[in-house]
Parts: sequence; C-alpha cells; structure tokens
Amino acid sequence: MSSFRGFSLVFQRNKSMYSLALTVASKLVTPKSMLHKPVALVSEEMNGLAKNIIGLIGSNTPTMNKMTSYYFETEGKKIRPLLILLLSRALSSIPIEERDNLNIDSTDFPHKTTDLEAKKSVLYANPISNFSPLHVLSGIGQINALTKEALPLPQAKYDEKRGILPKQRRLAEIVEMIHTASLLHDDVIDHADTRRGRPSVNAVFTNKMAVLAGDFLLGRATVCVSRLKNPEVIELMSECIANLVEGEVMQLHNTPEENMTRSTSFKPFTDMYFPKEEGQNSKSSISISIKSHEALIDDCFQHYLQKSFLKTGALISKACRATAILSGARQSVIESCYEFGKSLGLCFQLVDDMLDYTVSEKDLGKPAGNDLKLGLCTAPVFYAWMEDESVGSLIKRNFSKPGDIDLTLKAVQKHKGLDKTRKLAEAYRDRALNSLEQALPESDSRSALELLTNSILTRKR
Repeated sequence: MSSFRGFSLVFQRNKSMYSLALTVASKLVTPKSMLHKPVALVSEEMNGLAKNIIGLIGSNTPTMNKMTSYYFETEGKKIRPLLILLLSRALSSIPIEERDNLNIDSTDFPHKTTDLEAKKSVLYANPISNFSPLHVLSGIGQINALTKEALPLPQAKYDEKRGILPKQRRLAEIVEMIHTASLLHDDVIDHADTRRGRPSVNAVFTNKMAVLAGDFLLGRATVCVSRLKNPEVIELMSECIANLVEGEVMQLHNTPEENMTRSTSFKPFTDMYFPKEEGQNSKSSISISIKSHEALIDDCFQHYLQKSFLKTGALISKACRATAILSGARQSVIESCYEFGKSLGLCFQLVDDMLDYTVSEKDLGKPAGNDLKLGLCTAPVFYAWMEDESVGSLIKRNFSKPGDIDLTLKAVQKHKGLDKTRKLAEAYRDRALNSLEQALPESDSRSALELLTNSILTRKR
C-alpha cells in the first residue's frame, strides 16, 4: 500500500500602433484557449439562464415562488450549465453526417425527405410545450398578481452559427434546477445559515419550507426533462436525482456500513490512484499480508470517492452524456463526454474539500471549515490517517470531542493532506482533459472547456 502515499482574456485594443503590436505579438505566444473567457462564448445563453428557469418554475403559491427563485436571483458559480452549453457548442463542430445516434422514425417525415433533412428536423426541434392541457397542469388555483403559473417559454430558433441546440439549452436549465434543489436540501441537512454570501433559504423560510421548495424544484425539473422527448436523457436525469440522495446517505457514514461488501464498480477510478505493485494481486482479493490499517483506509477511501461521485460527479457526468446524446453523436463520443464529466466532477469535489480548509467563509460563500464540524471525513483527513493511525479514533467519533478538530487539522498539516489531495485532483483533471481530446475536434469551445477544466484547481469558491 506504499502506492497510496504517492497519490498523490479578451484583449483591449486602442488606436496606438504600439498597443496593436503588443496584441498581435501576445497572440503568437498565448495559447488559443486563453483568448476567450469560457463564459464569453455562451454569454447570451448564460445571461438568460436564471430568467428562463424562473419562468419554468412558476407556482400558484406566492411563498413557493419566493423560495424557489431565491437562489436564482443571486450570483452563483453556475458551472454545470456553463459546461453543458460549452460542450454543446463543441459538439456542433462534429459534421451532422457523422451523427449516427438519432432515432428517426421515417413515418414522421414525407417520403421524399432526405436523411440529412430528417436529422436536422430532429436536432433543431424545440422541447415540446406540454403533453397535457395547461388547465390540467395548472390545477384549480386562481392566478392573480401575486402568483404565476409555469407556462411554456417562447420557442427559441436554432442558431446554426452558435451551434447550441434548443434541447441542449433547456437541459442546461434543468441541470441547474436539480443542482439548486440539492442545495436547498443540503443546507437543511448541514444546518447551514448562509449560501452564496446571503442567508440560506432554510434560515429565512424555515427548514420545512426549504425541503418543500427543493421537492418542488425537482418536480418541475422532471416535467421539463420529459418534454425533451428522449427516453435515455429522461432516464439519466431521473437517476441523477436518485444518485444525489444516495450520496447524501453515504455521507452520513465516514466509513462503509458494516453490511457493505467491497465494491468493484468503482475500480476504473481508483485503480489509477491505488496502483498495484509488480506481481501484486488485484484489490478485489486482498492478500492476507496487507496490514488491516491500510486495507481499512483503502475501503474508506473508495467509499469516499463513490460518495463524492454520487453527490457531485453523477449530475455533471450524466449531464455531459445527455448533452452528447441530444447532439446525435456517435457512441464513442458519448462515452468520452461521460468520462470527461465523471473525472471533472471528482476533481471539482476534491477541490471543494480542500477549499473548506483554506478559504474564508466570505470568499467561499458558505460556512468555511464546516466539514469537520459536521463530522465529515474528506480526502485530506484520509491522507493524514494513512500516516497516523490515531486519526482513526477521531474519525470514528466524528470529531465530536473537544479538541478533536484541532488535532485533525494539525495531522492534516503535518502529513501534507492538502498537497496529496491536490495531486489527486490534478490526476482527475488530466483524465478529464484526455477525454475531451478524444471526444471533440479542435474548436474555440473545446479550448474554453480545457481552460475551464484547468481553472477548477485554482478556484477560490
């Protein structure tokens, strides 16, 4: 187990020739990806994101409208919709003739319609407005000045130059709705008083109301995803909701539950970071010679990675996969997009776990140093535990005794837990970049995705 120890901008132009010369020269030495801020390529879609979402979640209940729109009115990272929109643009660089994953029913088109025209008709279609009549969906509530119902948004025309399909744009909105619902629930579970630099919904409206608002958002998201009329995408997004719940349950335990068996489903992730010594058997059949301390940490770390994937990576990875499916891309591209999102999601969560130790509450936008206070064990602590067996007793009692948190912080610092966590995040970052290269042709959007992926390691919130 010794291998465990090794885990380790738009340029401003003016009238002077000198400034122009500097700009031209800098382009010769600046990577193409740096010439665009990622959000600049999808600014139109990002600017309308919150407004569109608020339009999708209208309720006949005024209090519900206040609660569900509360987080959308504030400035958040919105990393998930940004990823989907950039990936959508990058996928549009694939010639339509090479998109073979579209289910086209010939009976829906005139006999003379070409296959290419049929593909375009399916790809460029808007999400449907509704399956059931609106009066059925809206119920019997009286609409007045204080209330609003969720009505279909104006149908967006496909902009071939921008390349983002209407259904992909709606997917970005849906994913942000699901993510925000999870924040509402998380804040209740974690007893959080702040979110995005302001009082949390549960602090303002009570815990019970926050839970109900989260449930309402998930309900609206489910309605919206069904209107994409793609069974696989519906399945993926529905499973994401289940994954979030599973991850939250796993987080209640820092170690695998007693009745859990060693899982092999996560091996493609962990094999990279638990490399076997030459001649060593697979981890699925651990040799008796391995120390129980190291074997236990191995189990616990895999439990932690699986939990991190379910809480963060599942929504990102399955959203990326759904984005590729909606583009009609070939199966190999779909798989690479999924692998990109999976690795990126884990990288994001690892950095999030580091920030809890290194960034102030003001910069983080939520309570800092909260993981240990909640009794949560993350990667930095596991690395310290590997070097110091006494940390295990602190983990077992969830850092609940006076002085436990200080002892844990000292162990993390002494054994370089943050440095080792960063190295693991970098490894997932590299894997994500490799998947991007496999999936997508070169384009400004792919470069922006690469820049965004690299920036995750330097983010402060």
